[in-house]
Order: sequence, then structure tokens, then C-alpha cells
Amino acid sequence: MSDIVIRAERLGKKYIIGRHAQNDSYLALRDVLMKNAKSVWSKTRDLLRGNPVIQGDAMEEVWALKDVSFEIQRGEAVGIIGRNGAGKSTLLKILSRITEPSAGRVAIDGRVVSLLEVGTGFHPELSGRENIYLNGTILGMTRKEIKRKFDEIVAFAEVEKYLDTPVKRYSSGMYVRLAFAVAAHLEPEILVVDEVLAVGDLSFQKKCLGKMEDVARGGRTVLFVSHNMGAIQMLCRKTMLLKNGSLVMIRDSGDAIAQYLSDSRKDREGQIRLAPTGSDAFFTGISIRNSSGEICSEIDVSRSLTISFEYKILRPIRGLEVSFSLFNQCGSKIFYCPQSTSIRHHKNEYPPGEYVGSVEIPGNFLAPGNYTITAGIHQPNIQLFDGRQHVIGFQIVECGSQHYAFGGQDIGSVLVDFPWMIRCLSDGENVSFN
Repeated sequence: MSDIVIRAERLGKKYIIGRHAQNDSYLALRDVLMKNAKSVWSKTRDLLRGNPVIQGDAMEEVWALKDVSFEIQRGEAVGIIGRNGAGKSTLLKILSRITEPSAGRVAIDGRVVSLLEVGTGFHPELSGRENIYLNGTILGMTRKEIKRKFDEIVAFAEVEKYLDTPVKRYSSGMYVRLAFAVAAHLEPEILVVDEVLAVGDLSFQKKCLGKMEDVARGGRTVLFVSHNMGAIQMLCRKTMLLKNGSLVMIRDSGDAIAQYLSDSRKDREGQIRLAPTGSDAFFTGISIRNSSGEICSEIDVSRSLTISFEYKILRPIRGLEVSFSLFNQCGSKIFYCPQSTSIRHHKNEYPPGEYVGSVEIPGNFLAPGNYTITAGIHQPNIQLFDGRQHVIGFQIVECGSQHYAFGGQDIGSVLVDFPWMIRCLSDGENVSFN
């Protein structure tokens, strides 16, 4: 029997989207009425013929996936990474048989269980207890099997107190805990998990990663989409990198993550402008500047750098905070940096307006290497207004310093120069060097 459980051959998914033609000329009322009448007739005709109803007066083809081929072995844990819009979720929906490919074919050997969206397969009016049976049945479990694993599912999800409460009153984190617990205990041949785990708290995320490791060690296959490069590297030996709907590579996770982060740095030369997200607080731009104030993506290891975050607030918001995390070229988080306590607005409202917040990182602190930034605007533990994963990158370069003259590349990500006290054991005296 073949050990290949998923084989995709030239896989593609095409969508038809509508757009309004740009016309700067003045339209009379008669022209507007005629245009609307044609639009109604066109949509009615498409509906009667079973064609998709497209909004807009012009159609455009968009390939969310194009010419994607790969093979996945039984028992592998495979990560899937890429920017937003790279095609990750589309690929998972095809593998989960939620949508059909427009081109190519995919062969799957085994039962697939997917956790793609918060609350998938749950009925909001039913209690947690009832939804365990409902969701388990949808995923292919028998009632006897669900009953046998019921206590284990509830204990894993940590929702005993709210078991008989309608799930419409659950938080998004509770939704995810219960949904993942049901999916993970189904014992599928193939477990597919999208970024939904990011909704849960840190301890539960670790618990889920541990469960997925158990699934993989048990000879079953795991596909895991995440923007958390540390989680990808910890769980998956192999990772698939997607870009603009195409497969860039599928190889060792370290190589794929390094390529992904390197692309993030190359495509954003020290500055990026960002479009509004539709929320009440959002980033408009992020830039990296060297010690001379110049926008730059390469910084001398001995010089300081400044990261500037431009953002806009549309309404008064209490307790708003801007923060960022710095990641190295392996996807590991170096540090998390929220606004300093002195400028947090926990007691007062953050007034509407346009803002620029800057952070200076001193020279001789970051070791040579590639780094990326993940930034967020949020009310801590309440609401995320805007989150940007690995949105901009930069490189720390060595220009004549001796920081790793004998250490090679394996010196970590942070440079330290702590004082040493050397004591001569033969005479018991301290020795100082000038």
C-alpha cells in the first residue's frame, strides 16, 4: 500500500469577480436607469441559467491557486505558510472537499477532519453538550463513539462549567477550544487546521500543538496553516510556502520559513504603506530608519535603528495600545514591545486623529541576521483592531565589527556585553584587564 495520502496534480482554483468600470464622465438620470435595468436583467439571466451572480458591470478572472502540485506522506505534519491572499485557505477548502478545484485533481486516501473557521458545524442555539454530539456526528463519529469520548473531549476543551449553556454565549476562544477538542478526538487519518488556533489563549495553543504532535506520532497526517513561525517549526518537519497562488517550495521547515521571512524583507525596502482595514483603528504605514534618519532595510550592527508606526483612530477608544513583536530569520520571537506605561491610555480615551509612534533599538543589541515585525493595535484582552503579521522586515549587517569573529553564525539574536570578573585561583586575587 502506498504511503502517499494526499497527491495534488496541477491544482488550480479560479474565481470570477465583478468590478465597476471606471468612467469619469457625467451620467444623466436616464443613463443610470438604463444601466441599472441592464444589470438587473443580466443578474436574473445568470440566476436562471445557474451561473454565479456577479456584482459589477465587468468581470475578471482571479486564480487563487494555480498549477500547484505536491505529495504528502502518511504520518507527516506539514505546515502551510504564506502571506494573506497566498492561497492557503483556498487549498485547505479544496482538500476538505468544501470547494471544487477549477483545474487539476487531488487524490486523498483517508478521512479528513477540518477546523477552518470558528464555530464551524456548531448551532448557536444548542448547548455545548448538544453541539458535541451534533458536531461529532457531522464529522463522522457514531453516537456510541462520541459517548465514549465525551468526558475526554470536555476535559480537553475546559468548558465543564458552561457545558449546558447555548454556545451563542461562548467567547470565540471557547468556541475554538470545543471545536478543536471534538475534531482532535475524532481520530481522523488527516487533520486539517487553519489559523483559528490563534484565537485561543497561549496555554491552550500549546495544548493544541501537543495534541497535533500526538496525532502525527500516531501515524496520522496533519496540515497546519499558521502565521506563527515558531509553532510551524516546532510541529512540522516539512513546510509548504505559497505565494500569489503558486507553490514556491515544499521542503524542510527551516528552509521554507527562512525563504518566507527573506521575501518579507526584500519586498519591503524599509517602508510600507497600508490600506485601511475597515475598523476604528488601523495602521497606515510602517518604516525603518537608520541612525541618520534615512529609510533603510539594512542596518549596521553597531548603529541604532528606529521603527515608526503610523496609525489612525476614528473614534475615542479607551485603553488602546499599539505594540509589536520582533522575529528572527528562524521565525522565533525575540521580544514583544508594547507602548511604555507612561503613554498608555488605560484610564483616558484615546482621541481620534492620526498618530506616529516610534521605538529606537540601540546599536550592538541585535545580532547580524534578518528580522521581521508583527504589529497590532488593540485593547489588551478585549479587542484587536488591526493585526499585521510579518508586515515589514530588515537586515542587521556587520560592517567590520568582531562580534562573531570566532562564533560563526550561531550566536543567537541578541548581543550582550556584560562585565566579567576573573579570579586567579592560584593566588585568590581578582584580575582586571584594561
